[in-house]
Amino acid sequence: MRVSTFAALLLLAASPLSAKPAVVNKAIAAAVASPDRSADNVKLDESRKPAEVLQFLGLRPGMRVADPFGGNFYWAEITGRVVGPTGHVTIWQPNQFYTQKTYDTYQLVQSKQPNVWLRKSPMEAPDLPAGKYDFMLINMDYHDVYWESAKRGIPRMDPDAWLKTIYAAMKPGGTVGIIDHVANPGDTRATVEKLHRIDPETVKADFKRAGFQLVATSDMLRNPADDHSLLVFDPAIRGKTDRFVFKFRKPR
Repeated sequence: MRVSTFAALLLLAASPLSAKPAVVNKAIAAAVASPDRSADNVKLDESRKPAEVLQFLGLRPGMRVADPFGGNFYWAEITGRVVGPTGHVTIWQPNQFYTQKTYDTYQLVQSKQPNVWLRKSPMEAPDLPAGKYDFMLINMDYHDVYWESAKRGIPRMDPDAWLKTIYAAMKPGGTVGIIDHVANPGDTRATVEKLHRIDPETVKADFKRAGFQLVATSDMLRNPADDHSLLVFDPAIRGKTDRFVFKFRKPR
């Protein structure tokens, strides 16, 4: 029985998928609990589980972090405190979603957290320097690479070309976390246009083609009560959507 038990434990340890986060480390716990965080952002913690997500993805002090679509500063308020003075957080906000409020909020955040910086460029051309980042989190926004909107000035994009920039931005061994709203299988662009959801298998395939390795998944944000039929902004499901969490790594 001892040999069988030991063998089973080895198999579990070797499996890269369906990993469960360990006890949250002190740096992450302290950052989430900071009294200086925006009250509006703190309200989102219950549905986003930031401490558990960042522990699962492996954020550590000293890392250089990229925060695409991070113009609400939700993650930067936390990750900037985790990485500390030897680390750095770069928010990239698409021009199409950059407003005076974005800039004003950035000024406030940066006055408290000087290791947080903001870059902006067209959504179809992310301004993220090559080989710079240890960690990236794209939270509920990757599906928008399949979205186009004349009203917003967002052209039809090629996800493969877009991901080339993301891949190049990461250091060898760097981690990219993807959280998004689950969609049922179907035409990806049509589903994104209608529901702002994406099939998890589409994300896996996109990142594999880009060269990333899927090293772990988590069910921590899954919601079986969501049947994937509603627009994510529908009041009946907003903030409670079924979400997947993927951990990708750029090979060394």
